[in-house]
Amino acid sequence: MKITKQLTGAFILAIALTLVSFDSPTGWFEAGSDPESYDMGIDQGAGQDGKNAATIKSKVKKIKGFGTLMQDCLPDNYWGKRVRMSGMVKTQGVSDWAGLWFRIDQKDSDRDLGFDNMHDGKKDRSIKGTTDWKRYEIVLDVPVNASNLAYGALLVGTGQIWFDDIKFEIVDNTVPTTGESSAHLMPGKEPVNLDFEK
Repeated sequence: MKITKQLTGAFILAIALTLVSFDSPTGWFEAGSDPESYDMGIDQGAGQDGKNAATIKSKVKKIKGFGTLMQDCLPDNYWGKRVRMSGMVKTQGVSDWAGLWFRIDQKDSDRDLGFDNMHDGKKDRSIKGTTDWKRYEIVLDVPVNASNLAYGALLVGTGQIWFDDIKFEIVDNTVPTTGESSAHLMPGKEPVNLDFEK
């Protein structure tokens, strides 16, 4: 009888854990310094509009790394343009920080051409604690030698983040950039500062 109760308890626990896990969204993949410590995927009906949202949720009580649900694409449509990535984000009990991130890669190099994760860079805009749905944005210049755009959402430490309605828009130069970039890689319309007086 005791073994039957233990097996029944284990079975119920296994069902509960299965119900908590999330399906992976098409075109997205899990990464980070400690992705095994997180459940990531689609949370059905959890979106700000009542539809689906993507989520990253910690599985353990203490995490020293981060998990990200990410995607990448070719930059051809954005070469030489200023691009705004935005998305709706909601958090619950985030111990360290969370946010969207956007990186511009160059071929055959470990050095990125632009990066913003809402934490490192010009201004710390990272999300902490529990927050309701809000649109966040990242703005970067995409140089003509960019080979890849990588982006997603990340969770550092414990808690849960939901994200939805990711958008990419070309904006004009009146919209300030939010992250670090190699400005010299964006070609100007004509030569500048040829006498080195500026």
